[in-house]
Amino acid sequence: MSVAVGASGQKVPHRALLTGCAMTATLMQILDSTIANVALPYMQGSLSTTMSQITWVLTSYVIASAIMTAPVGWLAQRFGRKRLFVFSLVGFTGASMLCGAAQSLEQMVMSRVLQGACGAALAPLSQATMLDIYPFEQRAQAMAIFGIGIMVGPIMGPTLGGYLTDAFDWRWVFYVNLPFGILATVGLVVFMPDTPAKDELRFDWFGFAVLALGVGMLQMMLDRGQEEDWFSSREIVIEGVLAIGGLYLFGVHMVTADKPFIPRVIFTDRNFVAAMLMMFCTGTILVSSSALLASYLQNLSYYPVSEAGRAMAPRGLGTMAAMFIASRLGGVYVDQRKLMAFGLIGLGLTMHSMTSWTPDLSEREMVVTLVIQGFAMGFIFNPMTVVAFATLPPQFRSDAAALQNLSRNIGAAIGLSITAFNLTRGSQISHSDLAAGITPFNHVLQGHGAMSRALDPATHMGAGMLDAMIGRQAQIIAYTNDYRLMTWMVVPPLLMLLIMRRPARPPAPLKRS
Repeated sequence: MSVAVGASGQKVPHRALLTGCAMTATLMQILDSTIANVALPYMQGSLSTTMSQITWVLTSYVIASAIMTAPVGWLAQRFGRKRLFVFSLVGFTGASMLCGAAQSLEQMVMSRVLQGACGAALAPLSQATMLDIYPFEQRAQAMAIFGIGIMVGPIMGPTLGGYLTDAFDWRWVFYVNLPFGILATVGLVVFMPDTPAKDELRFDWFGFAVLALGVGMLQMMLDRGQEEDWFSSREIVIEGVLAIGGLYLFGVHMVTADKPFIPRVIFTDRNFVAAMLMMFCTGTILVSSSALLASYLQNLSYYPVSEAGRAMAPRGLGTMAAMFIASRLGGVYVDQRKLMAFGLIGLGLTMHSMTSWTPDLSEREMVVTLVIQGFAMGFIFNPMTVVAFATLPPQFRSDAAALQNLSRNIGAAIGLSITAFNLTRGSQISHSDLAAGITPFNHVLQGHGAMSRALDPATHMGAGMLDAMIGRQAQIIAYTNDYRLMTWMVVPPLLMLLIMRRPARPPAPLKRS
């Protein structure tokens, strides 16, 4: 029986099992960023909190995860990748159980902070591990498997969370991690090769502190901005100033420090830097488009939660199919930049087609559009990941994977905030414009038929019906404007392709006689 060979030419026994364990860990972490969304109303009643307070269940997880993503590379070198991977997975699983058992908001928030901090390392370590255990010619297929968890996870999260909440209880949204966490942990302990620890490394506390300040305050500002009316709020102004200050100090520190905890040499690789910027841009589209579509189907098309999740599933199927096709094309060494261009153009065209959607859209047309959209996304993510790591030295893979995941998370947070702000303000402006046309001189209101009497703004019922009709039309216009905005978001990633170089194919390893 042949034994699989990794990127360095060393034998990797049980590679398929190790891949399964790494992907289980990744999928758990990605799912938990969205799986609790639909359960928030149930948590609110159980934990006796207000709606604004219960959102800290989401905010605490996102902030802790964002802060702890950056130092993953240093931690992997200092303590060994296997040891950090197992510790993070055990901590994530244990924190999930604490979340499920929480009896108060304070307990829940602290458990979610622990869960986010431990889970931050799972996706970067999984990606770095898979890059190591697969040779260059199979890297595209490996990143296709990894990409499925990254891109399908946010789509599956609300659907799975809604099912578990309806069928059992909101606590099972967290308890479901236990069996998968145990299996993945045992698999990593048994099958993952040991990696050496570097006890001599010293941590860059100042660099981490200012980056944590910048990233944490940025996440806080983006998460609470819509609720606090953005920069009319003193809280948002303070968070914005601290975010800018922290990120500025981190940038200065990166340039001037002798040994920053993120190696400067990573930023000299033009392919990785361009791919990281592309990941940021596509991250704004990936999560925000899912959130918009879910609310569109529930609020305007009146889909139940479970039906909305089912309707969104075809996009994930298109993504999975495209990733395997892209990995095959990359295997015969088609220029990865052409695959990304094809995916970005396809994504932009599908976003543009969604600007003409109305609530009475047929399900068939919606499914076709979403399948094509998911297919386009698969052609972006897979080649982008391959190109990002093709020219990067192997010792920087953990750091690079952490930075790539951090850029995706920040992009997703910014995309969600921008689209939510645009949706709210767009609805208000459109409502005001449409309401301006409702006057006593409107011919619809001047008739003597049943419709005119029912819509008479002089009566409470008529005024309410008119306001509901205007509000619905205003929301349709606002969603259209958001989809139009996301159509233009594909332009910056297309420009990044001009910076990328086609990576040279490494020579095949010599066979022993």
